[in-house]
Amino acid sequence: MKRSTFISRKSLMLGGLLTLAIAAPALAVGVASHPSVVAPYVGFLRGEAPTAAPTQQVTVWDGADLDGDGAADISNPTGQAPRGHDDFGDGYFGASRDGGERAHAGVDYMAQAGQTVRAPISGFVSKVGYAYADDANLRFVEITNPALGITARTFYIDPKVEVGQAVHLGWPIGTAQDLQPRYAGITEHVHLEIDRAGRKLDAATLLHARLETVPLMAATVSRTAAGD
Repeated sequence: MKRSTFISRKSLMLGGLLTLAIAAPALAVGVASHPSVVAPYVGFLRGEAPTAAPTQQVTVWDGADLDGDGAADISNPTGQAPRGHDDFGDGYFGASRDGGERAHAGVDYMAQAGQTVRAPISGFVSKVGYAYADDANLRFVEITNPALGITARTFYIDPKVEVGQAVHLGWPIGTAQDLQPRYAGITEHVHLEIDRAGRKLDAATLLHARLETVPLMAATVSRTAAGD
């Protein structure tokens, strides 16, 4: 009786391996765009030593914790780096504007026209308006967080939220608009202004980039979720 049970278990194991061997081609076809993910399974069937899962480095933005609860209160609206220098000036906070008559009140974060733009703070939508009095296209979304006493305006986005709507840090609030019709040749970006008690804050001091190693497929999902 014991021998019978042993043979039965062995048969089940062989059957399982046979099923896996038959399913492997289908698996490979289903994820043909990620052959490096399929390879470890095929290698296992061939008796090869296991290999490490493929990884990739992605940029992660850490936001400042303004209320000391251990969680970020600021988020990068595009997930990209600040705009550098181009024919229209610089994107950093305090950069010269209008020939030195005024200072840049925010930070420009690079974007692709049409990409998802995400809420830089949690709160409620306090205003949806136009960036310029003479332009009925370029718009902004203002979010206010009474608990933190901060307001954030994200310019040059096609809004997908309404005044009074509650939003959470990182939620989609619109899509980046094309700046070329007004500023031909400028680096595409969204402009982020953060105000606290009537004083403009430099978003670049509240958001810091770092590289993080993640599984290849997780990196792909992360980029997709970010709207890239």
